[in-house]
Amino acid sequence: MTVTVRSFAKINLGLGIGRLRTDGFHELVTVYQTIGLHDLIRVGVARGSGIEIRCDDPRVPRDESNTCFRIVERAMRTLRAKGRVLVEIEKRLPVQGGLGGASANAVATLLGLERALNKSLPAQEKLRIAAEVGSDLPLFLVGGTVLGLGRGQQVFPLPDFPAMPCVVVTPEGGVSTPKAFAAWDRKMNQPRLKPFSSGAADAALKRRSSTLPAKRSSTPSAKLTVSGASDRMNELGCGLSAWLSGYSSAPSLSLARRGRAGNPLLWLVRAGIKNDFEEVVFPEYPELREGKSALLRASAKYASLSGSGSTLYGLFASREAAALAVKKLRKQGWTAQATVTLPRKSYWRRVLG
Repeated sequence: MTVTVRSFAKINLGLGIGRLRTDGFHELVTVYQTIGLHDLIRVGVARGSGIEIRCDDPRVPRDESNTCFRIVERAMRTLRAKGRVLVEIEKRLPVQGGLGGASANAVATLLGLERALNKSLPAQEKLRIAAEVGSDLPLFLVGGTVLGLGRGQQVFPLPDFPAMPCVVVTPEGGVSTPKAFAAWDRKMNQPRLKPFSSGAADAALKRRSSTLPAKRSSTPSAKLTVSGASDRMNELGCGLSAWLSGYSSAPSLSLARRGRAGNPLLWLVRAGIKNDFEEVVFPEYPELREGKSALLRASAKYASLSGSGSTLYGLFASREAAALAVKKLRKQGWTAQATVTLPRKSYWRRVLG
């Protein structure tokens, strides 16, 4: 039996980089948002043993370094399942693009494997396996708008927001995330220590906890306070605190009725969020800075680097505005395509649909 799964991309609505942890990762604060662009993953299980990865894109590894390979290995062992697993990856998302393509592929593989074997793992077990394979895998087991803490693997589902038009610009070439972190560490050789207290965010998360779709962590409450955080991380955390508090006091239904002007994603953007990676990636890749400027000139309400790049995105007031922006950007030589942010309900309806 072969199962086909859509592997959706994500963007980062702000990303704050904090101190280097003892495990070699960095403390992060970010809001992930799934979007409509996707790869296709086909998973089949036959008699025999072993794992085979197939992909036409030569940049995608086919050995145990592939995230799909690693998640199949762990899942088969946990499920005590036997068989030869074939994973076919149809790449439509850029490699090293900051859209979480490899991580999304792995989670889609896990979901497809469960269907192919007709076996299911408990939700917490899936989250554990996903976090072992990579920091941003767990977000794809939630979908929609997701608060990411720790090294990004601690995920907390935020309210299911209405879809918003989005334009994605994908410059040629990728940006290495480890190299981007190394550049950040060099830049922050003398850390600017300015811890902040985000009691408002903690309280907001507690108030929202009863309405969230599922509990995704055994942590008693999500903490935005990170010791030794950068000033920009502090700013992002404070912006999120204010936004969470404001959103907690306003029913999501009434916000949705207010239309585009009341879209809570724009509320979040107006909180002043930024992506710290832009400080080190833009000087190294000036064309990416120009890509962000091109999106803003094309009437984006907000534009940013996604993750460490190289993908850039812009949020737009309407589908018509996004379509006009794509035409304008393509005339300027940019590779651009229109999509929408993907709320949680739509995400899960389309993943296996």
